[in-house]
Order: sequence, then C-alpha cells, then structure tokens
Amino acid sequence: MQVSFEGFLLTTRNIERHGKTYIECWFVTENGVLKALSSTQQGLFFIHQHDQVQATLLLRKSGIEHSYNPLSLKTFEHQPVGGLYFDKNNSLYKAKTLLKQHQISCFEDDIRLTERYLMERFIYGSAAFTGKQVTGKPAELTDMQCKPSQFVPKFSLLSIDIECSEHGELFSIGLASDTYKCVLMIGEAQASHTWIHWLDNEKTLLQQFVKQVSKIDPDIIVGWNVVNFDFRLLIKRAALHKVELLLGRDSQPILWRDARNEVNQGFVSMPGRVVVDGIDALKTATYQFDSFSLENVAQTLLGKGKKTEDVDDRLAQIVHDFKHNKIKLAEYNLQDCQLVLAIFEHTKVLDFLTLRSQLTGLELDRMGGSVAAFINLYLPKLHRSGYIAPNRPKDGGLASPGGYVMNSKPGLYQHVLVLDFKSLYPSIMRTFKIDPLGLVEGLTSPDNAIEGYRGAKFSRDKHFLPEIITSLWQQRDAAKKNQDAARSQAIKILMNSFYGVLGSGGCPFYDTRLASSITLRGHDIMQTTAKWIEQAGYQVIYGDTDSTFVWLEGQYSNQQANQIGQSLALMINQKWQDNIKLKHQLPCELEIEFETHFSQFLMPTIRGSELGSKKRYAGLKTTKEGDELVFKGLETVRSDWTQLAKGFQLTLYKMVFAGQNINDYLLQIIADTRSGKLNEQLVYRKRIRRRLDLYVKNVPPHVKAARLADQQNEALGKTLRYQHKSWISYVITVEGPQPIEYLSSKIDYDHYVDKQIKPIAEGILPFIGLSFEDMTSQQMGLF
Repeated sequence: MQVSFEGFLLTTRNIERHGKTYIECWFVTENGVLKALSSTQQGLFFIHQHDQVQATLLLRKSGIEHSYNPLSLKTFEHQPVGGLYFDKNNSLYKAKTLLKQHQISCFEDDIRLTERYLMERFIYGSAAFTGKQVTGKPAELTDMQCKPSQFVPKFSLLSIDIECSEHGELFSIGLASDTYKCVLMIGEAQASHTWIHWLDNEKTLLQQFVKQVSKIDPDIIVGWNVVNFDFRLLIKRAALHKVELLLGRDSQPILWRDARNEVNQGFVSMPGRVVVDGIDALKTATYQFDSFSLENVAQTLLGKGKKTEDVDDRLAQIVHDFKHNKIKLAEYNLQDCQLVLAIFEHTKVLDFLTLRSQLTGLELDRMGGSVAAFINLYLPKLHRSGYIAPNRPKDGGLASPGGYVMNSKPGLYQHVLVLDFKSLYPSIMRTFKIDPLGLVEGLTSPDNAIEGYRGAKFSRDKHFLPEIITSLWQQRDAAKKNQDAARSQAIKILMNSFYGVLGSGGCPFYDTRLASSITLRGHDIMQTTAKWIEQAGYQVIYGDTDSTFVWLEGQYSNQQANQIGQSLALMINQKWQDNIKLKHQLPCELEIEFETHFSQFLMPTIRGSELGSKKRYAGLKTTKEGDELVFKGLETVRSDWTQLAKGFQLTLYKMVFAGQNINDYLLQIIADTRSGKLNEQLVYRKRIRRRLDLYVKNVPPHVKAARLADQQNEALGKTLRYQHKSWISYVITVEGPQPIEYLSSKIDYDHYVDKQIKPIAEGILPFIGLSFEDMTSQQMGLF
C-alpha cells in the first residue's frame, strides 16, 4: 500500500542487496520513527568526454562494472563531460583510483551517494516522502520517493555518561531523559535508590546498557565528550568482552570510524539514532568558554556543577567512591547526565542544529562542515545551469588577502562612535554579484561584466550566490523580528561562512579571484568610508574589517553623540547608494549601522612601541541600562592571565575613565600582592594541548608544572593526571612554576608585579601623564 509522510532525517546510509545499492533513511515523523528504503541507486562521477574511450578500456580490463553516458554538462573550462555510473560503491572507489593513476581527471568523485541523492532533490533536513508499506512492518517503507518539506521535528533525547578507572575499566553507566533515569552499577545489590540497577560484572553492564537504550528508544543520544571518550571506551570494552553493541534501531550495531590526521578522534554512527556531543554542538553554535569542561560550562550557564568534593583529583575520588560509596558515585554519574540535558535545554542548541540542517542539509551530528554546506546548496543549482563542479586545487590554493585593519591612533579619548557594516562580506557578494558561476560567465562575456579584483569579472545576470544570500538575509530579518535566536544564529553563521569557503583550498569552488574580490573590495569600502567621515569633520582613529571608530573631538552630551552617529550612518549609506549606482550601475546592498557610543575609550600602543595596536582596546559603553566596560584583546578577556591581573585591570580602567586618582590603589595592590594577601588570585590555569612527552625543545611553564605534579603523583602511587592533555593550575615560585597541589617553594611576588601588574598599568598610565616606574620606585625600596 502506497503511503505518504512528512519527517525529519535522522540518519542515511547506503546498503547493498543482490549487487544493487539502495539508500536507507530513518525519519522522525508525527507518527513515530519510520525507516524508508529508496529504489535502486547508482554511484556517479564525471570525466571529460574525450577521456571516455581510454577510461572504458581501463575499467573493462580491470573487470569494474560500469556504464557511461555522455551528458550536456561541461566543466568551468567549457569541456563537455560524461557520467560514469556504478551499481556498487566499491566499484566506484576502485574506478576513480584506477583512472587517477592513469592521469584521467575525475570530477565530483568525492560526493557521497546519500548526499547527492538528497541535494539533487533539494532536501535539507526535512522531507515529504512516499513509499510502499512493508507487509507486517508498518514502520518500514520501500520504493521511497522524496521531495522538500518544512516539517518541524520533536526529538526524544537520552543523555549518557560513564564512570571508569584510569585504565578504562567500567564502573557504571548513567542514562537520563526527561522522563527516565537510571544508573547501571557494577557491585553487589544494596539498599539504595530504585533507579540504581546492580550488575555483576562489566560484561553484564554492557549487555544491560544495550537493553536500556533499546527500551528507551531515543532519537538522539547526547553527552559530554560522548563520542571520543564514552563511546570510544564502550566500543573497546565491548570488543574485549565480545559483546555486540546493537545500539542502532532494528538492533543494528554501532559503527566507529577514526578521524583522518587526528589522534584519539573519531566518529560513531548507528542506524536510526544520532549522537550529538555537547562540546562540539556548543562550539558549532559559536559558544565560547575559558574551559569546555562540564563543570565550568554548567557553572557558567546554569549556576550549578558536579557532585564531588575533591575537584582537583576527581578521578581519585571516583575510584574511592566505587570502592567505598557506590551510591554516591551513582548520584554523581546521574547528575552528569542531567547537567548535559539541562545545558541542551538552556542553550536550545539542538534547535540550532536542526535549523542548520534545514538550511544546509548537514546532519545533526556534523560539526564544522562549511564546505559541505556550501556544496549542498550550490551544486544542484550549478548542474541545472549546465556545469559541474571543478576539482579542489592540488596545492591547497593560494592565500587570499585578509580583512582590512587600519593602523590605529593611540590615545585616551572621550566620545568614540563605532559604525559597523551589517554583514559586510555577504553584502559585498550580493552587491557585486560575486559567485563561482558568475566568474566563469563574466570571463566568457567580459564586455558587460562587473569588475572584480585580480582579473575577476562577474556576470550581471548568471549567478546563484547573491540570490542564496538574499533569501537567507530575509529569513534572518524575519527570525530577528520573531525573536527566534536559534534561527538567526544559524543563518548568520551560514552567511558568514561563504567568504571563508570560497577562499579555502578545501572547497572545489576555490578561486583566489573570488575571495580577493570580496576582501579587497572590503578594503576599498572601509578606506572610502573613513575618507567621507573625515571630510565631514570627524577623526577616524581605527578601522577593523567592517568596523570604523570615529572620535568626536570636543564636548558632547550622550544624546548629541548618538545623533551624530545616526546622521553619519545615514550619510554614508546614501553615498554608497549613489556611488555604486554611478560607477557600476548596480543597486547597493551595503548598510552601515551606528553600533556603539563609547563615552570613554582607550586605544593602546603596541608594547614597547609608540605605534598604535590592532584588535586591542577598552571603552566605557553607554547603553540604556547604564555604562558597561568593554575590553577587546586585553588581559581581562584572556583565559591565560591570573585573576589578579583581570581584577586589577578592571578596577584601574574604571578609575581612569572616571577621572579618579589611582596612585593609592596601584600602590596598595602591589603591597597586598607582595605581602601574600592576594595569593589565591595568583594562580595560572592553562590547558595542556599535547601529551607531556611531546614537549621537547620549548617547555612552557604550565608543562613544567604538570611534569612536577605527575612526578609527585607517581611517587605517592596516585593517578598520573597530566600525561594526555588536561588543565593545570600552577603558580610561579622562586624556583619556577609549581602545581598548586604540590607547592613547595615561596611564591615569586616580583614575577607577579613585573609580569601581571606592570604591563597592565603601562598600557594606560602614560595617557594620563603617569609613569609606573616613578609611582612605584619609592615603594619598591621597601621590599
């Protein structure tokens, strides 16, 4: 019986039956989860038509089954192509390897069959689909046909977390959803919470975990570092005990794939379920934290954290609790699961990932993927215009110019306005029709083309990217109006990725003329804008990519400053409308906005120089809610500076901006530091990004501290905590860096005065006519 549904794609994969290939799709629908199987599909890549005879001979000689069809498509060099088709994926891989060995160019040979199937039907995330119901299996369809849809899914989530020894021996597995919680714990049963399930050994623990996942039947499994820690370890322990992890729907096994060029990194997949790692998801949504540990993120977002007393040696605490207090360990295990669920709920990051999928076709668990998103959107349109995608540059491509950064004019200012171009690079692409196809067609018919840079010319009417951006722009404006933050953020990230994609050698559409025509146009726009502002009688003291900083010399009220900001924005927008219409006969999509008024503003110098710095400033921002101190690129926003430095900078700048005398405060901070009153603020906390033994030539302070700590841990028979990446907290002593857990020497207070307090003070004191050396020379003699 033929039936129709709408749903959201959870997973897709190729499967082979009787020498034929099919695509299996799992959908979330209003009626539950459905599996649908396509009709037979063929893998495909393209070759030049003039290579067809040689290619066919090579493939036949090697016994690779295929078919060939000449097509009306052509390359960007206007060479006609044909398609090579394969019933089996393995045949396709063998064929492209063979042909490349014989110097035959293969095009679009890296597009997966599932990706091509969906993108050529313009299916992104959601789909309307029909098929024949399998007898006796109402949740399974065959002969699937798909088309685009706007279906909005509701997912069922399961959060998991494991606890184990330092050698990877499993202690327990926690599982939690909105309606269910349980911890599978190895050990003899004891009076405890009903949600603790007691199990005899590791093998039965793994078997019970599979049963629990099947019973809960989630669409999405979430966790914290859940792929490269939890699932990596679960797969290893299951292999050891010969337990099949049948965690996919239909009792399908979980699959692991190691990441290329990444140690201890990989990917998991299972039919019908998606695994989403909380850390990767938040990074994809552009969240930033000093540390992405679950404890830090939970404390930052939720104001609560983990349940254990010994934060500094949590593994030792876990091992102790497994031996002596399993109920406490179970509570800790469960709380980790619940914290992850709370973070997902608080951030709505799954909404963001869903919208990103509906915009680009990227899978929910795909992190990064800017190039893949661009290909999904662009390639089917390109095919319909008669072209195929070029190949990626073999040399990785030439570097393109970066964004415009003006030499700053250092100083302490009153009334600085910041004017920002709204999505400058997407606006440039819209206005000047910057587009891969547009470049090909523009160079073919240059007489009426739009001039780009480095020899680029763009067609006025044959292009896709400007329209794609315009559609996204309109959707983002609607999302903002509806206060749909997730959609707005997803669209913003996508639009802003287009420039990077076109300038990336990893993209088949890479061409230095494309990226240069965006950034160099941006340079001209920024420089011309600054010239117009100065012609209006104001000073431009800095410019960076899309932001222009304007000093209003003289006395102004906040209201007057804001009015000037608004009038400058109106003037500049009108000038660009007129300029682009006159010079290029094009409508202008550029829009500058008056963004910020700093009543007080510091543009510092480069340390040890009188030249102005770049991407570093501080200002007192005037808002409706009151004044707000803003730091960019300075110590207070950097995670590798101490709390002493951050607190000192914040207070010092507030006092200077308020016109207060800072002499007593500065001397008191130094005195309190030297007397030991501020010892708790002297701790450095830094991430060890490689294995300790890989630091050979240059050994930074935090690595020295980590080595000392693990030497002590080894001597005491404790866990070696820092060998394979971690975070280390340490202080600088008179004998060098030492970990705070094994502090044996006196703190080097001179270091903190010279390396933390002095650089901050010297960044601002000269602008108010003071010298750090003069102010502190008398006090220094006392110590």
